[in-house]
Amino acid sequence: MITATMNRPEINAKIVYFGKLLKNVVFEDFESNFNIEHLDNPDDFKHYLDNRSLLSLPDIILIEVDDNTECFNQVSYIKNNPLLHGLVIVLLGVKENKEWRRRALKLQVNDYYTYPFPIEDFYERLNFLIKFKLIKPKLLELSQQMDVEYQTPLTKRIFDVLASGAALLFLMPLFVIVAILIKLESKGEAIYRSKRVGAGYKIFDFYKFRSMRSDADQMIASIAELNQYANESNKKNGKAAFVKFKDDPRITKLGAFLRRTSIDELPQLINVFIGDMSLVGNRPLPLYEAEQLTTNEWSTRFLGPAGLTGLWQISKRGKKDMSETERKELDNYYAANYSILLDLKIIMKTIPALIQKEKV
Repeated sequence: MITATMNRPEINAKIVYFGKLLKNVVFEDFESNFNIEHLDNPDDFKHYLDNRSLLSLPDIILIEVDDNTECFNQVSYIKNNPLLHGLVIVLLGVKENKEWRRRALKLQVNDYYTYPFPIEDFYERLNFLIKFKLIKPKLLELSQQMDVEYQTPLTKRIFDVLASGAALLFLMPLFVIVAILIKLESKGEAIYRSKRVGAGYKIFDFYKFRSMRSDADQMIASIAELNQYANESNKKNGKAAFVKFKDDPRITKLGAFLRRTSIDELPQLINVFIGDMSLVGNRPLPLYEAEQLTTNEWSTRFLGPAGLTGLWQISKRGKKDMSETERKELDNYYAANYSILLDLKIIMKTIPALIQKEKV
């Protein structure tokens, strides 16, 4: 039973639930907090979507898999309809089925839950999907606007490919050793992937050796007070643009060593080699940080290349007096003044800056 005293995430979204088995379980005691429509009859599914206008479409559709032979056809119908591309799709089931999960993954649904699952985690996930849905189109629109304004200079790109390729070949034994140690210390993948925003607001998969617990992303809200930028006055919507935790409790023992030596950053050489980033540039930002930097004052940083190292790393990385404003100003300066000569100077100064004294 879910009690009314539970902390309830606020989801300002329209939700359509298609199914019968979990309808009462999932929304018990929560129905008043959501704008929910229930569809039980399979014949209602297509009819409902076909009769929506762009303004009346739901934000999320929850589809039960069990006892629904049309489930994957329904997902395919949504995916193949251009007017429904923004619809968040989450599948729910009461029994685990690997084949169903494989098909769901192939169809690129947003998530798949098998009951029982923590209801609060489920609502937090829906909240995140809605926020991402609102942010992503804005970032993609900015990417299209800025695509013609930034392209990596040919000489810089040639240098990046040669240098990163040679480094990857030389460091491959170290990569294998570090990956094995990470797997031995804690559960989870050795390589951590996250969505980042780089030059021209382009979104890509960013690679690092995992230095945190596997549930680190879910802990951000509970340790928000540790953010070293949280107390600054120049925030957007009350939020700091950057997130950096001092004495982060999510970091593993091996992870702390990897961070102090910057070994955790080495997989980004793959990003450099394939063209997502450059060796030198402004750090690519997580989506929630990039969304805070879309004003004219700060969007200049995205007119320069995203980089593995840059002015921020060699000047004040890890120091207490590195303010959010200073960091953004460094990013803007590099975007406006980057050159091969400046890049070489930054690379030469990067090695002494790799060993950090503070755990940030």
